Amino acid sequence: MSFPTDRPRRLRRSEALRGLVRETQLSTHGLLYPMFACPGSKVRTAVSSMPGIYQQSPDQIVEECREVADLGIPGVILFGLPEHKDETGSEAASPKAAVQRSIEAIRKAELNLLVVTDVCLCEYTSHGHCGVIKDGEILNDPSLALLAEAALSHARAGADIVAPSDMMDGRVGAIRRKLDENNFPDVAILSYAAKYCSAFYGPFREAAQSAPQFGDRRSYQMDPANAREAMREVALDLEEGADIIMVKPALPYLDIIIRVRERFDVPVAAYNVSAEFSMVKAAAEKGWINEQRIVLEILTGIQRAGASIILTYHAKDAARWLEHC
Repeated sequence: MSFPTDRPRRLRRSEALRGLVRETQLSTHGLLYPMFACPGSKVRTAVSSMPGIYQQSPDQIVEECREVADLGIPGVILFGLPEHKDETGSEAASPKAAVQRSIEAIRKAELNLLVVTDVCLCEYTSHGHCGVIKDGEILNDPSLALLAEAALSHARAGADIVAPSDMMDGRVGAIRRKLDENNFPDVAILSYAAKYCSAFYGPFREAAQSAPQFGDRRSYQMDPANAREAMREVALDLEEGADIIMVKPALPYLDIIIRVRERFDVPVAAYNVSAEFSMVKAAAEKGWINEQRIVLEILTGIQRAGASIILTYHAKDAARWLEHC
């Protein structure tokens, strides 16, 4: 059939009609809010490139987590800043580190939140890379034991999900074995399975103080030009025991999200990363865009592409807006 018999506009005439036939229903249920835990107490330091985002000590993390829970956001993902950095990022596995103390504080407060933790070494190493370095080379296999120990320390503190973001080969398997050997078989793994070496991470590196001190991360993060390789990375992580897989960043890689969703029958996450957030905030501050409409459209697009879980710094704002939609 064709016009005048076929009139798609019939179902767009009112918000009630549009809502009735809407294919993608954005809600807070799939959102995770990223937070940056730092040492000390009563610390709340603004991240200059990310309006509304802070580096916070565990006592302050808990207070914001109360707000997150009250907004109906199901969980947070914690990134850590150390008190001291060294060549091997030893503080990543310390039970007294900021992430571990934040997990314990959230649990003590009995907040109804899932706690996900980023597992990586870049924030904790003096050189800012995600693994052990020898003669200027980032070594894969010696890094696995350190990552597994960090994940175990998060599980011991009470994490529900650990999320390795380093992109070392074999790290999901190493973490799964370490968790199972230490009686944490129910702690899930959300793998940064297709993490690209992206320019969209700039503001995050200020927030996490994780910029590499030399070179870049092209030897272990994925080449932005590659799509088929992402399928291989996801398949390998699932074989090693990943429960959820993630594509990062989200917006420039919607095609990857679609491919992953169509090929793998597992929960798919996407990270709406720092520069994606900061660009929207900067344009909104200039009055160039309608921030609410832009953010909800972005998150809907990510979900429509196939991500049922979205890590986003917009989570709190989105929750408030969705409540009144």
